[in-house]
Amino acid sequence: MRPYHQIPILECGERLVEIPLEMFAVESPHPYEKLGASYGNYSPYYLRESVVKNLIQAQNYLQLLRPNWHIQIFDAYRPVAVQQFMVDYSFSTALEERGLTEAELTPKQCQEIWEAVYEIWAVPSMDEKMPPPHSTGAAVDITLVDEVGQIINMGSPIDEMSERSHPDYYAYKDHPDAHYYHTHRQLLSDVMLKAGFQRNPKEWWHFCYGDQMWAWLNHQATAFYGRLC
Repeated sequence: MRPYHQIPILECGERLVEIPLEMFAVESPHPYEKLGASYGNYSPYYLRESVVKNLIQAQNYLQLLRPNWHIQIFDAYRPVAVQQFMVDYSFSTALEERGLTEAELTPKQCQEIWEAVYEIWAVPSMDEKMPPPHSTGAAVDITLVDEVGQIINMGSPIDEMSERSHPDYYAYKDHPDAHYYHTHRQLLSDVMLKAGFQRNPKEWWHFCYGDQMWAWLNHQATAFYGRLC
């Protein structure tokens, strides 16, 4: 259980709508579909209607500060089945990086790897009281693209399981590019927060509006988006 799971959900029933991708940059093919995740009849490029409106506002704010820059949509709506796929994929990747197989893991090693996975990934729970944020259609993973279509280097890739994923990791680091990385992470955060979003305290790329995490960070008594599937 995460701290935000204490927030009750009063589902408002707002529909999922397609993100107008012509207004944003997008990675193609979709990064999780490329790995083998199946969205079935769903699309990763959908969000709740108000979330899309706010995302468009954030893009407009970005344009005022950096003309011809775009928010790049990495991932948005995510069915629980895709959440499970990515959790399992991340566990397997962590094993491979450590040169281990699941059969030879000690209980301590297994626990350490799962803790690293769940530091980044929400539990793919079907419990209506604690839905994965992306399965509510209220969370989006994003980065920035400059005026020539170049993805801005944020100092770590999206979904990296390390402390470099923490939003303020480079704020006080003695690294030659620390100021560059932190400035652009902050730019992304500024335009999103101005549009009503909140940022995941442990992921520079994850922003949400209306779900439990948003309500918790925004000191709201209830969330108004729950799990959709």
